[in-house]
Amino acid sequence: MLTLHTAPLLLPPGAGPLPDGAVLVQGEAVLAVGPRADLAAAHPGARTRAWPGLLTTGLTHARVVPLLEAAYHPDPREYDQLGETPLTGDALARLAPDRTRHSGSARRGVQRLLRHGVTRVAGPVTDPAVRSALARAGVTVVGPLPAPGDREPSFDPFAGGHDALSGAPLAPGVRADLAAFDVPDAAALRDGGAAACVATVLAGRLVHRAR
Repeated sequence: MLTLHTAPLLLPPGAGPLPDGAVLVQGEAVLAVGPRADLAAAHPGARTRAWPGLLTTGLTHARVVPLLEAAYHPDPREYDQLGETPLTGDALARLAPDRTRHSGSARRGVQRLLRHGVTRVAGPVTDPAVRSALARAGVTVVGPLPAPGDREPSFDPFAGGHDALSGAPLAPGVRADLAAFDVPDAAALRDGGAAACVATVLAGRLVHRAR
């Protein structure tokens, strides 16, 4: 199955922005990158997914370990009792989640990362439940990255000034990890944060789509 992901602006890391660009995906991998009109003409049978704003590789999160290993992400059924924000510190200690609740928290945390366009996270990840949740989702774990250490961890990978766009290349043959954001350019994405994510693709699979 060929899928053509298009956007008004394609932002390949390390290269110049491409207006009206597209990424052609076959299975788990990128087959071609280029102008939408050229790829659409060369592959008329490809399914097209047209996204607003800009399309780029999935973002890299530099501080996922404290976010997933040292916080509890409530289940929606617990919102009335626990609220919607992650529990850390004394609140986490009072809750003292067992293994089952901790595993569920890790899975929910990973889903929130995907809703922010994150497809790569910095390790090392030592917690078995977190490692399992990342692996099952297909999120890539890379080596440690420089990150501000004096800020509360956030699902937004741009928090604290981290350049989350400095990720994997966007070229034929690489794994098709993509993210689309309803913003006009990279500056707006960095300034406004990754909450503008409208779609996340992991290994060619659409794992998040904003409603």
